[in-house]
Amino acid sequence: MVAYMEHKDLANETIDPERAGQIAGNVRRVMDRIAAAEAAAGREAGSVRLLAATKTRDVGEIMAALDAGVRMIGENRPQEVVAKAPGLARLAAERGWTIGTQAQPTQTQTTQPTQAQPTHIPFHLIGQLQSNKIGKVLPVVDTIESVGTLELAERISRRAVARGVTVGVLLEVNESGEASKSGCDPAHAVELAQRIGAMGGLELQGLMTIGAHVDDEATIRACFAHLRRTRDRILAEGAPGTGGCVELSMGMTHDMELAIAEGATIVRVGTAIFGPRAFI
Repeated sequence: MVAYMEHKDLANETIDPERAGQIAGNVRRVMDRIAAAEAAAGREAGSVRLLAATKTRDVGEIMAALDAGVRMIGENRPQEVVAKAPGLARLAAERGWTIGTQAQPTQTQTTQPTQAQPTHIPFHLIGQLQSNKIGKVLPVVDTIESVGTLELAERISRRAVARGVTVGVLLEVNESGEASKSGCDPAHAVELAQRIGAMGGLELQGLMTIGAHVDDEATIRACFAHLRRTRDRILAEGAPGTGGCVELSMGMTHDMELAIAEGATIVRVGTAIFGPRAFI
């Protein structure tokens, strides 16, 4: 049990109107920042998606962000996924949305499309995943962004195949080389991506990195640019199972503009939406 979960009810669904308004205003400002960065980089409007990083935020706060226009959420810890998923799914359904709740069917489990599909809110795991927690998140999240080792990918694959589902994955790459960050060595990323793409139960959707923890913009941009080139090389080599490796999840509150300039397709933003965290 994460310590702060003993002090905050993450399943809480109520929110003060003033707090909801604050979150809505923050969402609008973040979206404006994204739009301005897209324009400055000469990119098509709407080419970058906003993922709300919801670590330590309760259901009420998350729903306020969704009501304000956020259409993707990401949790850092499996315990929080489990605590929040039921409330989020129910409240989303009341609005005509679906949110996480189950991984996507495999190709052998085809379903007939309906004429009116509800809006789906992708639910990502963006933090580290221990092997003994895989079974907890597979029924809930659409995509696991923090797959940085072959061993973890193999274990997720086995569990997904056993459940008869396919889960999206992003290969996490430690572009900064900082010991405090997880992710694979950039030199091994192409080979690892190709091996993941060949695994059953997994859909390789792209790459993820955390920006360098430095003040030098050139260094930060170089890391993001290298991830983009790695993605492009994976696509160019055309190995089986890598054709959908298009996403670049990079950039957070403090460096999203730099990431967008270098090709980010997803930015993971928490503080700028919800404010500073009361818990770590």
